[in-house]
This record gives sequence, structure tokens and C-alpha cells, in this order.
Amino acid sequence: MSDTERSLPFEFDLLTDLTETSGVPGYEDRVRELVVNEFDSFADRIQTDAMGNVVATLEGESEYSVAVAAHMDEIGFMVRHVRSAGRTGNGANGDSNGGEDGGGFGFLELEPLGGWDARVLKAQRVTVHTDDGDLPGVIGSPPPHTLDEDERERTPDVSDLYVDTGLPSDELAERVSPGDLVTMDQSTERLGETITGKALDDRICLFAMLSAARRLADADLDATIHFCATVQEEVGLRGAHALGVDVDPDLAIALDVTVANDVPGFGGGERVTELGEGAAIKLKDSSVITNAKVHRRLQAVADEAGIDSQVEILPAGGTDTAGFQHTAGAKPVGAISIPTRYLHTVTETAHVDDVAATIDLLEAFLASEDGEHDYTL
Repeated sequence: MSDTERSLPFEFDLLTDLTETSGVPGYEDRVRELVVNEFDSFADRIQTDAMGNVVATLEGESEYSVAVAAHMDEIGFMVRHVRSAGRTGNGANGDSNGGEDGGGFGFLELEPLGGWDARVLKAQRVTVHTDDGDLPGVIGSPPPHTLDEDERERTPDVSDLYVDTGLPSDELAERVSPGDLVTMDQSTERLGETITGKALDDRICLFAMLSAARRLADADLDATIHFCATVQEEVGLRGAHALGVDVDPDLAIALDVTVANDVPGFGGGERVTELGEGAAIKLKDSSVITNAKVHRRLQAVADEAGIDSQVEILPAGGTDTAGFQHTAGAKPVGAISIPTRYLHTVTETAHVDDVAATIDLLEAFLASEDGEHDYTL
């Protein structure tokens, strides 16, 4: 059986649209349009704010409210400088005449938006987003046999990288400006029992939230549910902090990916989670310790419904969970995570069963939330 013939328990086309669409922190416009269009078909009301957060509400029978959050932004870049490599006498590209003489090809220097490991960026395709449309480009990498030993062993930084669009410097300077945005160019694909692509962090959880919300649209809900598609998570949980005040829920549940180092070279607790073992119920990350009563109820709901789950204890990394926990006073918070390999690369990889389990667990938890559970400690 081919990968494309394997049946999926969810809508792959929507997941593909969400992950392949570009939206870096502060510029989530294209993703926001997709999200609003999806919510528009079933939400009781939809609001956006000055930061670009989207809040879609399903009204319940009581005033008790729950916020569910997944972030729209992906890590990317902003153009810091448009430069010319100049021309040398033998026709090779170099920094002759100071590298700013306007001759030869132009190149783009980058400012990171979010946490990148520059080692995984060389020789990758990118898209440059300008006011006049998108441009294809590549992040350059010199041939290894032209490097000396020190150059081969040196750990690169984003400041060492440049984007090559194949355009002459004068044309590039006309078409691209500092402040334009750059995202990775990668398709979303089936890979055996997994899905791989860019921006699974956090579009795969955004997809899970949309899927659970659609299932609950016709349910008789006790609690009012605010589904929050947040912005700027990758640069400091900023959208969630704002919504912690504006939405001010009684309970908050965040959805995000988490580390799955279930690959050669890691063992025991280093793995954090494993693909195919179910939705991950978060106990902690470096930004939050979840409410014990909330994560125990998540576990009880999973057990009762027969939904595969595992525990997540993440030593480093923060999530929107923290944005809701203490922004507007003390709030009970919990989180459901989708185990994902190769985070913050263009080949992030998640298991289809874990995605399905996350949707099922979120739906079951929200459907059974009646406001009567005491989460005070």
C-alpha cells in the first residue's frame, strides 16, 4: 500500500493548506484568513484583535468559560539588508570594492524570527515575501571541498547565511526591501504512518483545534468555549499573554507540539515523548507547571474514552499554556501536545494516530467540562 492510499482519520487537505501557508510572527495574515474562513462556517461569533489573534466562540449553557489556544505563527526571517556581492576581475562573486558597488548578483541578509538552528538551514529553498509578490530563493552553502578544516567545524549562525534569488543586485534592490519576510519552502507529505513538512509547529495543533471545534459545534455544551488562534508565540507567547487578559477564561488548555527524540542516539528521558504512543499530556515545560487537577482530569478522560495518551515532561521550551496561567490572576491550565520529531526544521514529523488522539481527547475533555470541577489547589 502506498502512503497516499493509506486512509486518514482526518482531513489532510486542510492540514496541508495550514502547514504550507506562510505566516511568521507578527505577520500571520494568510494563516489567519484560513482560520477565520474555517471558523466562519460554524462558530457562534468570531473576533480578531489589534495583534491579530482570532477568537472563535461556541456558546454554552453557563457563564463558565474555557479558552483553547494554538498558535498560528511559524519561525521564519525578516530581511535585514539587501547587498551586492560585487564583481571580481575573473567574473567570480566576491566582496571586491567593499561588496556594495552594485555590480553582480544581489543577496539578502536575514534577521531570525524565532529560534533557528543555522546548521539545518544551508542549501534550503525559501520564499521571499515582498509587497509585489513572492520570490523564490535558496540559502547558499559553499561546496564542502572548498572549506578549510576550521570552516567545516565552525558552528554557523543565522548572521552567516544569505539568500540567493538569482537576481542582479540592482533588480533585487528594486524588488526586495529590508523588513520583507522570508519563509521556508517545503511541501507537506505523507511518510509512512507519519506526516512531514514545515510549520507543523504549530499548525498541526491549530488543525487539531479546528477539527475538535467543528465536532463540538452541534453539541449541547455546558461551558462556553473560546477557541484562540494566537500570534507571536515563537517570539515570547505574546498573543497568549494578551488573550489571557482579554478573554479571561476560567480554565485554559493549550495545544502545541512537543519534542519526540525517539530516534537513534537518544534514550530514556531524553526522548521526552514517542511517536505513535498517543496524545501527550503536559506536566511541565520551562515556562509552566500545569495544574495537577487539570492534567489528572485529562488523563482520566483519555482512560475512560480509550484514547491513547502519554505523559510529557519537557525540560526546555515554552508554550501558550504559560501565557494564560498568570496574566490575569491565577488560572488553572493544562496542555495537550502532539509528539513531533525534528522540531524547528523543515522536516518536522508527527504520527497520524497521535494527531487523531489529540483531536479526540480535546473533544472529549471539552464536551465533559461543566464548570463543576474544582481546580483550586
